Amino acid sequence: MSEKHTVRVDRAAYEVILQHGEASYPNEGAGFLLGASDGEVTRVEVVLTVENRWDPATQATRYLLEPRDWMQAEDEADARSLAVVGIFHSHPDHPPRPSQFDLDMALPNLAYLITSVRGGKAEETLAWRLGRDRNGFIEENLETD
Repeated sequence: MSEKHTVRVDRAAYEVILQHGEASYPNEGAGFLLGASDGEVTRVEVVLTVENRWDPATQATRYLLEPRDWMQAEDEADARSLAVVGIFHSHPDHPPRPSQFDLDMALPNLAYLITSVRGGKAEETLAWRLGRDRNGFIEENLETD
């Protein structure tokens, strides 16, 4: 199995990600990606937006998903016969590349979508996955359909 994967996001789900990033600006917006993964391709069918629960004073550079958010996402995924396959968040006025904080908080086997939101407008989205050595992220192929 190769290191690089592909993340395929349903077009309507992708639009939710962009809209949530814009609506959350100038703070980070975040949520869960629900779908299925076969190891080489992660298919995202549903996006669940979540309130950023980080301290309001630093929400421009941080997001927090609490255990209750994870439980709700798992319950929703189960109800739809899907799985939690990833997390998305926005970077207000910064590139869509993982920060050191993102690396510190990352979990293995999940896709991470990061959208750059500049001046309130969603721009570029990139897909990432934590490397096997956990020392950094590997950029993945991102497709929308």
